[in-house]
Amino acid sequence: MRKTALTVLAAALLPVLTAGPVLADDANAEKSEDKQPKPPAAMSTVGGTLLGKPGTQVNLAPGVPVLPKKLTGKSWIVADAESGEVLASHNAHWQLPPASTLKMLFADTVLPVLPKTQSHKVTPEDLAGIGEGSSLVGVKENSTYTVHDLWMGVFLRSGNDAVHVLSQMNGGVRKTVADMNKHAAELQALDTRVVSPDGYDEKGQVSSAYDLTLIARSGLQKKDFREYSSTVRVQFPGEEKKPKKGKKAPKRETFEIQNTNRLLTGDSGLEPYKGIAGVKNGNTTNAGSTFTGVAERDGKVLLVTVMNPSEEEGLAVYQETARLLDWGFTAAGKVEPIGELVKPGSADGGSDKEAVGDDSGDKGEAGGSGGTDQAGLGDKASASGSSGVGIAVAIAGGALLLLAAAVFLVNRRWPLPDLVKRLPGR
Repeated sequence: MRKTALTVLAAALLPVLTAGPVLADDANAEKSEDKQPKPPAAMSTVGGTLLGKPGTQVNLAPGVPVLPKKLTGKSWIVADAESGEVLASHNAHWQLPPASTLKMLFADTVLPVLPKTQSHKVTPEDLAGIGEGSSLVGVKENSTYTVHDLWMGVFLRSGNDAVHVLSQMNGGVRKTVADMNKHAAELQALDTRVVSPDGYDEKGQVSSAYDLTLIARSGLQKKDFREYSSTVRVQFPGEEKKPKKGKKAPKRETFEIQNTNRLLTGDSGLEPYKGIAGVKNGNTTNAGSTFTGVAERDGKVLLVTVMNPSEEEGLAVYQETARLLDWGFTAAGKVEPIGELVKPGSADGGSDKEAVGDDSGDKGEAGGSGGTDQAGLGDKASASGSSGVGIAVAIAGGALLLLAAAVFLVNRRWPLPDLVKRLPGR
């Protein structure tokens, strides 16, 4: 009887004893989740109201494929690069550290300023202020490089040394940061605040998946931007060595650099993504891994940005980007868009002044609706009758509308398929 009683008591206590640790673990897990940063309840609504809501946004309907299961990025977006339609997103406007994906904005801002054949001899001042632990391509003092060389170092090796040299050629780091912030405002990338042109972790430096996608789309309008971001490997100039007394200068050696975009090159079991053609990856302590990629398949061109995924899976930022691209190519033409990549402020009839002031989501959306100022000019022109001032204003207004239409058409399409065909192994 005693043994029976003990057996019954043990059986009764067993669920309680075994349940205790599990409940404790669950409680700890909940506390751990509570400590994780969460997106703001209200974010910018530039591009559409749904884009300002936290969480995953997608119009699932019969015939639309479900989203991939393994998506851990704090923020991500899938968009049609040509039409600008946003197919799905997750915390699209959450302002997060961008890491080296910010170099896309640097390139889009500075590329048009410096001719790629221009040469520059690097001084110690050019390399001053580079953050500790920065990624470097190997630019050396007292050696001469072309602008083309330096851009290869920026895109392939994410070289902060190359960024700083180009910034000095642009008038200095401070001026370059100001130029980048102004250009971000013009693009209506209003989540973006630049402190360092290379994307190095700095207090207050942020962007968003939406903005990075917007910036990439703008950069990809430029032929050189497309070339640099899609180059797999190239020879980079080595250090220039002084000739010994009475002898000729030794031949300058080169060394190979390879793109750190793993969807372009493949790595550790990850195959290059079919149709990939850029754009830029990044990784810092505060930002984690970030990536914006563009790919073409069957005439459809998609842009995907992923920010700060869990690192439980190797090369997670590339794995999740590939899954979202796969989903996007399958869903394209079936899923109703949830928003759009807005056109630059100049194409919308806005102004730099208005764009810079748009800190809130509501203001950003209002600024993106476009055309208000131009309509006002047209009304004034009509009301002024045949006066010379009225006619001049009307002509100016018409010219602005034509310019806006031209910019829209440029933003609408760009020749990515030809670029993809030139890539080795595609």
